[in-house]
Amino acid sequence: MATSYTAVVDVDGEGRNGGHVHSSDGLLDFALALPKELGGSGAATNPEQLFAAGWAACFLGALRRAATSRKIRLTSTTISAEVTLTHGDDGEFSLSATLSPVLGGVDGVTAQELADAAHQLCPYSKATRGNIAVTINASAA
Repeated sequence: MATSYTAVVDVDGEGRNGGHVHSSDGLLDFALALPKELGGSGAATNPEQLFAAGWAACFLGALRRAATSRKIRLTSTTISAEVTLTHGDDGEFSLSATLSPVLGGVDGVTAQELADAAHQLCPYSKATRGNIAVTINASAA
């Protein structure tokens, strides 16, 4: 398989609680902080937000690709991505996610069909398949 792109990001310091993110191209350069819900300051972004942002952006691209392959013209696309960090009874942390795309120009059934197709195409969805609970709730605009 040919490599298309490799993102390079370094994190220093305390990681998720007080670390700093630097991308090799300089476009990402920011602090990390625990959210207030976990006892942190909430003054900076956190890994769950970053994961949600990357997955949502990738998923919308996959939705557009699924629509194009079916010759469906979408008039708008938005998505809300929720990534939840849970602390199990076993003391281990895990993630779950809910992706809620809203598609313009289609009915609700078609929106869900396209979202299900996108979930098969999206590299983030592929990477998490079988590893975390994922709910896809598509709707029409």
